[in-house]
Amino acid sequence: MMTPKIITSNAILVIGLKDSLTFITNAQGTGDLARQFMPRLNQIKNRVSTQKLSIQIYHDFDYAKMTPNTTFEKWVGVEVSNFDTVPQNMATLIIKKGLYAVFNYKGKPDGFFKAWQYIHTTWLPESGYSLDDRPHFEKLPEDYHPSNPEVEEQIWVPII
Repeated sequence: MMTPKIITSNAILVIGLKDSLTFITNAQGTGDLARQFMPRLNQIKNRVSTQKLSIQIYHDFDYAKMTPNTTFEKWVGVEVSNFDTVPQNMATLIIKKGLYAVFNYKGKPDGFFKAWQYIHTTWLPESGYSLDDRPHFEKLPEDYHPSNPEVEEQIWVPII
């Protein structure tokens, strides 16, 4: 179904907004963060690309134990070259360097969850890799919009 590229990523510096969400509140909460973040995007002067990042920081990720009420930290942000200038009320995050399985996803936004399930229930157990305890994230193109019926994004899964 989906075959990833295995990439060793350098550390990624992020400026953005964050919130504590659950799988139930994820869609609304991510939309809220994006609506707060996007009008302020041009305040971030040291961006390294036009891509946006949607980041999830799970605590002791175990797919089998996750429920709709599992809490995680959600970020909406962009990669930057440094933290010399951080806009007011925005936060910083360093994603440590490491190995990632990078999946290209193209399709309807509501199909994303099926792709995510496939990665964690089929690909990962068969891959010989294990999850690493680093952030999971998606890289979204500059023109990304969740109402687009054929969204394209990269799903980055931390592995060891």
